[in-house]
Formats: sequence, structure tokens, C-alpha cells
Amino acid sequence: MATFLYKLGRISFRRRHFVALIWVALLTLAGVGAASAPAAGNSSFSIPGTEAQKAFDLLEQRFPGTSADGATARVVFKAPSGEKMTDPGNKATVQEAVKELADGSEVVRVTDPYQAKAVSKDGTIAYAQVSYKVSGMELEDSSRDALEDSAQDARKAGLTVEIGGDALQTVPHTGTTEIIGIAVAAVVLVITFGSLIAAGLPLLTALVGVGIGVSSITALASALDLGSTTSTLAMMIGLAVGIDYALFIVSRYRAELAEGRGREDAAGRAVGTAGSAVVFAGLTVVIALVGLSVVNIPMLTKMGIAAAGTVAIAVLIALTMIPALLGYAGRRVKPAGEKGKLLGRAKKEEERNTPAKPNLGTRWASFVVRRPVAVLLLGVIGLGAAAVPAASLELGLPDDGSQPTSTTQRRAYDLLSDGFGPGFNGPLMVVVDAKDSDDPKAAFTQVGDEIKGLKDVVTVTPPAPNKTGDTATITVIPDSKPSSVATEDLVHSIRGKGAGIKAESDANVLVTGQTAMNIDVSEKLNDALIPYLVLVVGLAFLLLIVVFRSILVPLKAALGFLLSVMAALGSVVAVFQWGWLAGLMGVEQTGPVMSMMPIFMVGVVFGLAMDYEVFLVTRMREAYVHGEKAGQAVVTGFRHGARVVTAAAVIMMAVFAGFIGSSESMVKMIGFGLAIAVFFDAFVVRMAIVPAVLALLGRKAWWLPKWLDRALPNVDVEGEGLRSASERGDQDKELVRA
Repeated sequence: MATFLYKLGRISFRRRHFVALIWVALLTLAGVGAASAPAAGNSSFSIPGTEAQKAFDLLEQRFPGTSADGATARVVFKAPSGEKMTDPGNKATVQEAVKELADGSEVVRVTDPYQAKAVSKDGTIAYAQVSYKVSGMELEDSSRDALEDSAQDARKAGLTVEIGGDALQTVPHTGTTEIIGIAVAAVVLVITFGSLIAAGLPLLTALVGVGIGVSSITALASALDLGSTTSTLAMMIGLAVGIDYALFIVSRYRAELAEGRGREDAAGRAVGTAGSAVVFAGLTVVIALVGLSVVNIPMLTKMGIAAAGTVAIAVLIALTMIPALLGYAGRRVKPAGEKGKLLGRAKKEEERNTPAKPNLGTRWASFVVRRPVAVLLLGVIGLGAAAVPAASLELGLPDDGSQPTSTTQRRAYDLLSDGFGPGFNGPLMVVVDAKDSDDPKAAFTQVGDEIKGLKDVVTVTPPAPNKTGDTATITVIPDSKPSSVATEDLVHSIRGKGAGIKAESDANVLVTGQTAMNIDVSEKLNDALIPYLVLVVGLAFLLLIVVFRSILVPLKAALGFLLSVMAALGSVVAVFQWGWLAGLMGVEQTGPVMSMMPIFMVGVVFGLAMDYEVFLVTRMREAYVHGEKAGQAVVTGFRHGARVVTAAAVIMMAVFAGFIGSSESMVKMIGFGLAIAVFFDAFVVRMAIVPAVLALLGRKAWWLPKWLDRALPNVDVEGEGLRSASERGDQDKELVRA
């Protein structure tokens, strides 16, 4: 592996024009594809295998032309104080608004509140429901404008009017904090390298990689049904790892220059050693992201594969474009220890020969090796305390109730709760399939009567059969809010009644709707978490055995990851569910953590955690293989790697934290979760717990059974084979000169 990458690095350095041209061509091609591709709509959300999805699919077949995927809007009207919505003037205003709404070209139907009995018992609140032909993301601006104009006209007449539903849905934006994150990364790179040129290389290559990845996703978004969140998350992860991977190779290049190697040879050795770590670190991230497909939620699978593709591009760019750009930079990239003009002059010859003072990484590692038990206990206890809130984790999917109180969607949600009860915002749709029943009408009536007798039921509408009369829908309004345990119990109770009805009348009873779908998603994700962990951790464990040729080091890496992810999940619960520091994070509304958050965080954090494990411990392994004692190898690994790993972690945290400013609650939550997870993993686990454990284990840390040592392939991450390769390269150069 190291020898192959060494040759690749030298070729890329030597053939820099060709390499740069290839990447520029790919970026251009992806950009043209993105610019000419049709706009992506809102990604369809389907959960194969769940009862809610089966019912939805059945509705598509038995109720054709109902535009089940179309956007909906609830225009909620509230009468002025002391008046009612049934007063003649208010009634005329509402009916005029309904008439205006029905004129839209994309409108399928509008319900009149007075005909649909959509007026609250006290007469102060009413609502009209608007159904559209297309999804919220595909609605034309003219349709949204007409919706808001009709509401504004009713407001002028004295009514309070708010609009709920997904018709006002727009593409989320990430805000200016994303730019701030990149700016912080640039500052850290300048401080690390002391040179604008060296600092600019990782940023440039990361932006090229993300540009290719995100443009490709945009170009394929319509054809593959990729939502807007997919490209945002791919950009988030691709930007962070792209900067980090390039950072490690540039740092190793400068270290090789400091040892007196020629620039081409230094580029080859940097790619052969640090590049090997980049390959395996990238593989762990890709495994974790692609492994999300085991959950069998198409949207999550697409997000994982798209992000994995961006990571793969980041790896390839780091291995080829970085050495090519180093060839262009020439002497403007200084050896390690020398400062460019930006931060000071180069060291004088006598200063170079003076023994250097141990750096902070060396001093810290020496302290940990002397006090491993104290450091280990402090780190584990600290992460355990941060993980405590995770015990109170509540899962759910966002609805209008999770919107900020400043939005019209949230105000409409609250008005409907006040006028019709908390369960009105989460109605359950019961689908009765009586195709095999001898008496469908009797089956429909039986289902309605059974549901009326259940706890927590406020309203059960009469069955609404299709044209053929073999399928009917029944709307059930719970007494509890959509995200409550009582509503979840009601869904299970209705499904429990369905078994008896099936036996008596051969009619199938299915429960669907947004609330039932949320419940099914949460249960599906919970059921998939353990198999996903086993798959991803198992594959990465085997990969790390090959890299480190050890059993205990990969085991320690996996256990450290579990500590990191639990502490990060606890922090997410504390902020987004409990409301701690919510104002600082821009969280206007607390509530359940999104159902996809735990499993997505596990996947991404595991991949990123293994990045730092590979980068840091590979240097320790390299020192140990070259003859140092186990304790000294830990110190050596920190002397060479701690500064760079710290810079990489700060950069990754800055990039992830930049997405906290997103208007999309899912992106905001994932940005915070990943940023805090990187902090815990890099600075507590990898910088404290890992050296403490390795110091306690000593030589046992690198133990591997002889039979397994013989069976495993030798990937040579330490670069043992580079000495002879380097010598051959020097001989070839001499022949060329001769």
C-alpha cells in the first residue's frame, strides 16, 4: 500500500499539469451537469415494510387521482375578541377567502369551513384546508403568493389568520455561520503552517472536492429523488474530511522536507505514509455512511451514499491533487519548523542545530504516560456525566409544532390546538380494505364502532368509501398531542383491534397518516440500531486489525467511540430536548430529538472517530515498529501528530458548527451533534483516554496471534517499504541527470 501510494504521489508531483487538468475538468463537468439539471423537488419519504407505508400505497391504488403526495395548507381564522366565526361579516370574509383560494391553477380543492363543520365548539376558530396537485417544494411562487394574499385580505377585515401545512415549505438555508466556519478553518491552517500558501492548499482541494460532490448530487437529484438535505449533509461532511485529509498530507510533506529530502521524494513519502492513513480513515467513514442502508429507509440510504461518495472524492483529491499543488508551490511551502514571511523569518542555521524544546504534544503525552490511571478515570467519568441526559431521549419527527413561535406555521398549529384540541394536529387515518369481505359496509361500520370505544379518542368520522366501495378511510382525532405516548398507545390499540376484525369480516385495518408514520419510523430506527452497530463496528474492527496488526488497539478504538457518541447524544438531548443553552444555539422550540439522529450520529461519528484514531495511532505504531519502546512510542506519536490532529479537530468542529445556523432543524441538530462529538472524541478520547490505555497496556497493546499475523495482508501503513523505493527513485533521478 505505502509503496503504491509513494509512486502515485511522485507521479502526481511530476505530472502536476495533467493531474490538475483532470480535476478541473471533473469540476467543470459536474458544474455544467448541476446547472442544466432540473430542479430537485422535495424527496419522497417512504418507509418500506411499515404498516403506515402499506396503507399509503393502498390509498394510491384504491383512491386514484387524490394527489396524496400533493401539498396541503390549513388556513386558520380566529374571530376578534367578543365575536364568533359564525357572525355574518366574518363568515362572508372566510367564504371570500375560500373563493380566492379555489381559483389557483395548482389547487385541487378547498374545503369550506361551514360546510365541512370545521368551526370550533366555541365558534371562535375555523379553518379551510387547501389541497394542491404538487408537493410543497414544487409549488410555484404564484401559488404561495395567492395563499398569503388571501390571508392578508382576511386580516384587513379584522380576523387573525395563520397558515399551516407544507405548502409554505422552502429550501432550507444554512446562514452566514457556515462561512464563519470556513474562515475559522482558514485561520487554524495559517497558524498551523505559518504560511498562506501551505494553508490554502487544504482549503482549495476541499472546496474542489465538495464542489464536484455537491454538483454531482445536484445534477442527479431529480433523477434519483434526492432531497435538499442530502447535498447539505454531503457538503458538511465532505468539507470537514477534505480539509483534514489534505492537512495531514501537507503536514507530513513538510516533516519530510525538514529531514532533508528532495521535494518530489518528500511528496511521494507523504502520500505513502500519511496517505495510507487517509485511505483507511476514509474507508471507515465510507463504511459507516454506506452502512446506513441496512436501516432500509430510502431517504437515509441516499443521504449516506451521497455523503460517502463525497468522502471518497476527498480521499482521491488528497492523494493526487495535493502532491500536484505542492509541485506548483515549490519552495513557498517551507519545511516543518520554518516560518514563512507571514509569521516570521526562516530559522538561522545555528538555531536549527540547537535542540528544540519539547512541544506541547510531547509534554502532554509524557504527563499521561506518567499518570495513566488518573487521566483515564477523569476522561471516562467526564464523558459518562455528559452522557447522562441520553437516558431521557425522546424520539420523533418534526412537524409544525416544532417550528419557532415566530412562524405562521407554528401559530396556526397553536390555534388549531386551542380550538379543536391537542390531537387535532395529528389525526390518524384508518384505511379499511374490505375487498375480500362479504359485506364491506358492515366491516366499515364495525371498524368505526370499535375505534369509538378506545381510550384517548375524541372524534371518529364516518367511513368514506372509494368509488368501487371496497375500501374506506376513517379519520380519528386523538385526545393527546401527536408526539405523546398516549397517541402512540392509541395507534397500537387500533392495530390490535384489526386482528379481531380480520378474523370476523376478512377486512384489513391499517393505520397511516403523518403521526402513525412518525411512530413507525421511530420503531424501525430503534430496531435497526443494534444490527447497524454490529455491522459497522465489526467491519471497521477488522479493517483496523489489518492497519494496526493488533487486537486490543481496535477494541479500544471501538469502546472509545461508544463513549464519544453517548456523550454527544446526551449533549443533543440537553440542548434540543431540555433547552440548555438553547438560546445560544438558536433553538427556539425544544422537543423530541429527531428519530434519525441517533443512528445517523452513530454512523458519521464512528467514521470521524476512526479518522483521528488512524492518524494518531499510526504514528505510534510507526515508532514502535522502528524499535522504540511502547511508552516512548506513545510520546513520539504525539510529538509528530498531536498538533496536526488538534488543528484537524478544530477545523472539523468549526465546519460542523457552521451548520448550526441552518433554518432546517435536522441540519442544525446534526451540525451541533457532530461538532460536540468531534470535541469529545478528539480531545477527550483520542488525546487523553487513548494514550492512557496504551501506556497501561505497554507492549501488550501491539499483541497479535502469530497465526493471525501470517494470515493478514501486509498493507505497510508504517512505510517500511519506502526506504528501498526511495533509494530506487534517487538512482533513477541520477540516471536521468546523467
